Amino acid sequence: MKNLLFPLLALSALATPALAQTGTTQNPNRIDGYGAPVSPSVPVSRAADETTIDIIGGYYQQDGSHGAVEGGRGTQQLTDVPPAIIVNVPLDTVSRLTVNVGADFYASASTDRIDFALSTPSAHDVRYHGDFGYSREQKAKGTIWGVGTGVSKEYDYLSFNLAGSFAKTSQDGNRQLSLAGQVFFDRVTLIQPLELREGYSTGATTNRGEKNYGSDTRQTYNFTATYSQVLTKRLQAAISTELVSQNGLLSTPFHRVYFRDNTILNPAPTSVGDNFAPRVATAARIENLPRARFKYPVSLRLNYYASDLVQIRGFYRFYNDNFGITAHTFEVELPVKVTPFFVLYPFYRYHTQTAAKYFAPFMEHSISDTYYTSDYDLSAFSANKIGLGLRYSPVYGIGRFHVPGKNAQGLPRVMRFKSLDLRYANYQQTGSTIYTAANRADLKANIISFDLGFAL
Repeated sequence: MKNLLFPLLALSALATPALAQTGTTQNPNRIDGYGAPVSPSVPVSRAADETTIDIIGGYYQQDGSHGAVEGGRGTQQLTDVPPAIIVNVPLDTVSRLTVNVGADFYASASTDRIDFALSTPSAHDVRYHGDFGYSREQKAKGTIWGVGTGVSKEYDYLSFNLAGSFAKTSQDGNRQLSLAGQVFFDRVTLIQPLELREGYSTGATTNRGEKNYGSDTRQTYNFTATYSQVLTKRLQAAISTELVSQNGLLSTPFHRVYFRDNTILNPAPTSVGDNFAPRVATAARIENLPRARFKYPVSLRLNYYASDLVQIRGFYRFYNDNFGITAHTFEVELPVKVTPFFVLYPFYRYHTQTAAKYFAPFMEHSISDTYYTSDYDLSAFSANKIGLGLRYSPVYGIGRFHVPGKNAQGLPRVMRFKSLDLRYANYQQTGSTIYTAANRADLKANIISFDLGFAL
């Protein structure tokens, strides 16, 4: 049975954003979640005594017309290049060390609207991240336990995390229960929209007020439980849940919200060039959300080996939270073995969700509302994601080359280029008909990713 102890290490590294991201990379409003527990378990396709190195990366591009920085109207244009390296090292026959380091180089047109000026510090940024894990296997008992820690840093955001995991496999290898917990400690710089900062002068375009920035904190606690079982020779199933509790700053400080009944005039500049949407006559406020959120999704995964050439991988997730969002996600992947070493896998994902009770489109909130947001990640929409992947992994590898040092036998060390994965996906959101046509989500994205697998 394939080891199912959080293979999300590789998946989370390869995954590109499915929803709009502006500013803080790990946006706590995203349904899809982030920071899956890292487990340095042995990759399924690699020998237990191999040191493996995966060089991963890609390109993500999105656009839309409902940027939260401008209160639900304005560009959502974003590009992201996220290279990373994952190294999995066997320390001995029972323990392994994993290192996952990388960066996100992104450019966001929407965050230029924070200051009404092109090329602000938050418009082009780099997020650096590193995660480190250790696992130890007790083969006689069929258990693996692991611990990990990590850090992430960007212009307005600093995050630390700690993780622990445990898995128990039955003696016949047909059943496995895995548990994991992870906690994030985040500090966010409170970069407010230009016209809402302390000391701002009405109509000014040069007073950035950066010395007035404060900060706030957020804590996120994740607990994941997965039970997997081989049902027949051809069918495997896994059911899991990931309980998430968040406390602290859950709103984004530079997201504006405009109100239909606000009488205060907008102090923002009225002449800022042709690159920006017209300013609203009345003043905005900063997005305000509760400081506690609970998420409780449940998912089912099925893998069916239809033949030696074709597999069917199905996934369903039900999601709910105390913000009032209910969501359903369906996904299917059909790997087809074109040759013994070459696999094509088309995939399709459908997602639908209701809106958070605190969401309203541009200028539809009332000034009397306690909580308010016009972030379309919290709106009602459906989304389709379709794509194609290919994997090439010949038995003896794609190539090999010498690297510095010698092996245990005193021979020159040889690095093998073992596999190549390429993926392309197109993602499109369609807003709910409960909104007017102008207020419906319209985000579109294209994603290209790759994984170069090496062994030493």
